Amino acid sequence: MNALSPRAVWELAINEQGFSPDPGQQQAVELLERCHQALHRADEHGGPVPGVYLWGPVGRGKTWLMDCFYQGLALPCRRQHFHHFMRWVHRRLFQLTGTPDPLQALARGLARDVRVLCLDELFVSDIGDAMLLGRLLRLIFEQGTVLVVTSNQPPDQLYANGFNRDRFAPAVAAILSAMQVAAVDGGQDHRLHPGAERQRYWVNESAQSSALAAEFARLSAGDDDTTRPFTLGHREVLVVRRSERVLWCRYHQLCEQPLAAMDFIELCDRYAHILLSGLPCLSEGAKGRDIARGTEDGVGLIAAGERRLPVLSRQDDGVRRFIALVDECYDRGIPLYLEARVPLARLYGGGYLSFPFRRTLSRLREMQLARFGPR
Repeated sequence: MNALSPRAVWELAINEQGFSPDPGQQQAVELLERCHQALHRADEHGGPVPGVYLWGPVGRGKTWLMDCFYQGLALPCRRQHFHHFMRWVHRRLFQLTGTPDPLQALARGLARDVRVLCLDELFVSDIGDAMLLGRLLRLIFEQGTVLVVTSNQPPDQLYANGFNRDRFAPAVAAILSAMQVAAVDGGQDHRLHPGAERQRYWVNESAQSSALAAEFARLSAGDDDTTRPFTLGHREVLVVRRSERVLWCRYHQLCEQPLAAMDFIELCDRYAHILLSGLPCLSEGAKGRDIARGTEDGVGLIAAGERRLPVLSRQDDGVRRFIALVDECYDRGIPLYLEARVPLARLYGGGYLSFPFRRTLSRLREMQLARFGPR
């Protein structure tokens, strides 16, 4: 299947593998097919090739379509989750300290290594990344690297409510000038199609965690285990229990201390199964709106206008970390076993993070199917 074009893989999946026809995917398939054909012609004859930007609600098959495209390429390419790519960018820029125009050097080095860069789940929430991406994307395109990405948002909605959003405008302009955009929304969440169930979510209002105790024993399969903390990045993480390949923590031990997406990448490098108990209702806390009158950017104060912003609840930092943990586990195919005080549908009832949590909820629901596993 690796030698097939995106259209051929899509048609095969529908005609012979029982996939449901989805008209919402048709335009995306055609754009990916044109990009695939143009790349292989350009490999012989040269010339610019526009990339493809796929966006739409969760579960519409964007990542699957991109992976079909990626697997059919017969030229140097790289496929990464967006968080992993940004981690690589920051590390590479650090390595290039002292180099004249390190961002230009990074883009040139990337072009020497790959012809096509596929990035999954493009989502921007950090002002530093927002400012960096404007010039970085332009330089990547100028070097001839073709970008294919997925996102839950159209380009003009990326970082829509971010501070000093105008600083991200060059990134949007670069995307629109060098990529073709396709909305992927046939009205179906394909992650929820019927399949054999595998329970990985339990409701337990008490402090006991008997369900996860049994799961930990089963998954560890007699391996030695311990209650000793371990080090993640530069921080000590307390555990309920851990073995060589299975980690069991409480929610507050992982999500209520200052860990970052990069730490969860390292966590998933170490463990094949992650258990998390003691999840509260994540939307508890203050709601309302407050006024933002400006924002500090570097050493200067840049006017941001006066606008109303949602008030963050005291739990929102923890919710952001939980979202990052779910994203990393999902992308790596690592089962996440959860024990919470409320049913899954009520885990986040609404608030400032409602939009990104829709993707999280869809992914957690897919994790309740037996087919979920390593990608």
